[in-house]
Amino acid sequence: MSRDLRVILVKLADRLHNMRTIRSMSPEKQAQKARETMEIYAPLAGRMGMQWMREELEDLGFRVLNPEARNSILRRFVMLQRETGDVIPEITSDIRAELDAAGIEADVYGRAKKPYSVWRKMQEKELAFSRLSDIFGFRIITRDVADCYRALGAIHQRWKAVPGRFKDYISNPKANGYRSIHTTVSGRSGKQVEVQIRTREMHEVAEAGVAAHWAYRDGVRSVNPFAVDPAKWIAQLTERFDEGDHDEFLEHVKLEMYSDQVFCFTPKGDVVRLPRGATPLDFAYAIHTRIGNACVSAKVDGLRVPLWTRLRNGQSVEIITAEGQKPQASWIDIVVTGRAKAAIRKSLREEDRGRFVKLGRELARVAFERVGKKATDKALLTAARTMGLPDESELLARIGAAEVTAQKVVELLYPELGRRGAEDEVDASRPVLGLPDDQAFRRAPCCQPLPGERIVGIIYRGKGVVAHAIDCPALVDLEDQPERWLDLHWSPGRHAPVNTVRLDITIANAAGVLGRICTIIGDRKANISDLHFIDKKPDYYRLIVEADLRDVEQLHGVLTALAAEVDVARVERHRDMTLKP
Repeated sequence: MSRDLRVILVKLADRLHNMRTIRSMSPEKQAQKARETMEIYAPLAGRMGMQWMREELEDLGFRVLNPEARNSILRRFVMLQRETGDVIPEITSDIRAELDAAGIEADVYGRAKKPYSVWRKMQEKELAFSRLSDIFGFRIITRDVADCYRALGAIHQRWKAVPGRFKDYISNPKANGYRSIHTTVSGRSGKQVEVQIRTREMHEVAEAGVAAHWAYRDGVRSVNPFAVDPAKWIAQLTERFDEGDHDEFLEHVKLEMYSDQVFCFTPKGDVVRLPRGATPLDFAYAIHTRIGNACVSAKVDGLRVPLWTRLRNGQSVEIITAEGQKPQASWIDIVVTGRAKAAIRKSLREEDRGRFVKLGRELARVAFERVGKKATDKALLTAARTMGLPDESELLARIGAAEVTAQKVVELLYPELGRRGAEDEVDASRPVLGLPDDQAFRRAPCCQPLPGERIVGIIYRGKGVVAHAIDCPALVDLEDQPERWLDLHWSPGRHAPVNTVRLDITIANAAGVLGRICTIIGDRKANISDLHFIDKKPDYYRLIVEADLRDVEQLHGVLTALAAEVDVARVERHRDMTLKP
């Protein structure tokens, strides 16, 4: 598709034909095709700017996946028309009268919104059909851009504009080249209606999209200046296809296609388009992967903000970088763009690859020996190719990174032995799987691993097995002693209900701040077992809080809530490497 955009047009046309004739397929096949259409083909048509095709694909998919909801909305439209009459011609006539009075030459069209569009808005806003405002839409097609803004003035002068419902896509076009002015007003009888104002050329792009990139005038092909060349977007989308996991690529594609956009500015005034909910980290990676990897902080409209801040339309963003900075694993949960997620994952894999390969080899050795086999290079290469990976090194790296379990590799090569080995691992009286029968177990005091985290067991003479988090710095000193390592996993539902974790928090020195911090932790169903100050300054305090938590998910909830508090300057998990197992 990236080499020839006509392939996309053929694929979309083929899918549209399939959906129009879908009744000839079995119910299972219909559901499968409809889900594919809603998840991939309809948003792809939207990104190509072919709005009419997107709407028809969505409606055909909606008819298959949720016929009751679609029929319910159609019945509501019929009931509404009986109660109020056909209001579309009346409102269209009102708009034409206002434009004629202002001396603006334009065409006006009106229509009811498509059933799926109405249903999606009802779900997003959690509103009943009767409370939905803009179920009618009107388009004003003018001669030039100046008339667009004159028409907008005439509409707002005649009817009251609904606050927060104005969007100017002429000055800030969408990524697919769509340009138009959107406004919602209280029209006849107080009914809210959406009005779209655009020129004829903009309308061609909105309806035909990629097909309007070139227009034929008097038999001669000429470039439409208002259209965006989708080849650039497709090329950017596919440039990372061969770099890694295809599931990641599909995730990236969906994020790119579904995104509702915000427009932010660099300090030099350049516009950067991002999906709604994007953060300064997404902004940094949108500029360049190198900028994103080296990002340490950001300024939004001149004020320093946390990296997880959600950006809004029109904000100016300045990225602050530092030499030696590298992406952190927590960034995956901060960013929303596929480009940023792929770059962070790639950097993390490259940085830890050597350590992960070494750890993965040891974990594989233990898992294979448990079923009486050896983790030879040939066996690992066979497993890697079966899983679609290039070589055994990549497989070992993924085992070490906990993306693939060594037990699954064994099961892949030796199904019967693998299942038996997995059954042998389970012991209902223990919090972890993979623990030898004669060994005691406890959490490492340095890193305090929580249920849900990737853990590694280390055998200590006279002390039994101590579980460390996979990223614990103490493991670096033990890399040359693989005979002491054990592949451990938390046993679902069998771990202790309370596990202590230390939090390092820096807060503003102000009245009531410490009380709010304790309340936030308590609201997340966590208990504070100890608290002590390690630094007191006139403007801030730094303290260590010991909290009793259930698992790593609860920890993330506590950290996120604390980070969002305005008087918390910094919060992170505290690991005391002076504490020995």
